[in-house]
Amino acid sequence: MLVPPVETETTTHNPQQHPLIPHGMGLQFFLVSGLFFLWGVPNNLNDVLIRQFMTSFAISRFQAGLVQSAFYLGYFLVAMPAALLMRKFGYKMGFITGLLLFGSGAFLFWPAALVGRYSFFLAALFVIATGLSFLETASNPFTAQMGDPESAARRLNFAQAFNPLGAICGVLIGTVFIFSGIELNPQQIAAMQAAHTYQAYLHQETMRVVTPYLVVGAIAFVWAFLIARTKFPTIAGEHESANEDHGRFVELLHYPHFLLAIVAQFLCVGAQVGTWSYFIQYIESSTHEPEKVAGYLLTGTLVAFGVGRFSSSALMRYVQPHLLMGLYGLINIALLAIGIRFPGWIGLWAIFATSFFMSVMFPTIFALGIRGLGRNTKIGGSLIVMGIVGGAVLTPAMGLISEWSHSIALAYLVPLLAYAGVALYSFFGTKLSRRTLEAADSVA
Repeated sequence: MLVPPVETETTTHNPQQHPLIPHGMGLQFFLVSGLFFLWGVPNNLNDVLIRQFMTSFAISRFQAGLVQSAFYLGYFLVAMPAALLMRKFGYKMGFITGLLLFGSGAFLFWPAALVGRYSFFLAALFVIATGLSFLETASNPFTAQMGDPESAARRLNFAQAFNPLGAICGVLIGTVFIFSGIELNPQQIAAMQAAHTYQAYLHQETMRVVTPYLVVGAIAFVWAFLIARTKFPTIAGEHESANEDHGRFVELLHYPHFLLAIVAQFLCVGAQVGTWSYFIQYIESSTHEPEKVAGYLLTGTLVAFGVGRFSSSALMRYVQPHLLMGLYGLINIALLAIGIRFPGWIGLWAIFATSFFMSVMFPTIFALGIRGLGRNTKIGGSLIVMGIVGGAVLTPAMGLISEWSHSIALAYLVPLLAYAGVALYSFFGTKLSRRTLEAADSVA
């Protein structure tokens, strides 16, 4: 079997020879980059929802962590059907389908709030996530493949830099419009229960989530219309005919760099989601600041994430992507160790800074993982997206550790170990896989 050629360590690293955005595809790049922004909003609204649902439904940290489980299970279960649909109808159909599901799930928040059932909200979040799974499964490989392969990692990092802007907006929306600023102590709760007003207060807190999601859902429907009205040029291998060789799942087993990328993405997303999901609670427990102040600090760490995305795209003009990612992984291990050992303002700022260094990981792992897959790119890309299920696994694991140990700081051992795995992949996994593929290519 012929193995597609891949980039080696000796590849010329000259960005002037490899333009970031192909000529004539500026509008399409803008619309697809807008998708990275759009899915950042609900992704990080979840961090606010976890804290809000703990109040409005009086549930534990572990139960609130199921918000992320429902969300990322949607990614996991739908990524493969999304890839199969796009094999037949192309990336544009993936964009439109994803936006319609995204908008529909956001609108389901209204009946969920009226009914007042936590399980209904989890179902709505699952529908949103199925839509975002379509968007990520389509947007990442489309962006990587729309231009010169030598600039794929840099282009994907640049497009992904719009994702933290959406994340910042999501947390700001949640902090301003969902958090009421009312934090009751046990005595006040007891008094309201005695006056039979506590349930009305909980219902009011639950209804605060409706308006932001209706607005976000409406924007998703408008964006779907814009993409439907825009002509997207066919990129290499996008549309596959019935007589064309689509590749096979078993062929992916011959790409160790791809298999390791799935594991690295699982760890990367689990660390990222877990860090942000419990950051508000870390702040409240270690510094005793109110939830609105914690929400603004979470917004600040997402700003650092965005700065990291844009700066890493520039740094990759001079530093190999896998080396930059490995260095950032080591830095995050040290920062989380400080956050665990010194809970309080020192630990808070250490965890705050991890967002800058985690920013490079998702797009770089994706771009390196699909490199050289050829006809298997869509299926391979969907499997890497399925690695996002790490957010569904590691986040509730952090909740359990915090409940068992009575320490939210100790729960950050989970992302620390995850970054160790990402660093190993960066320094050793990618190098080993490249040598393996080069040898196979020479034999072929």
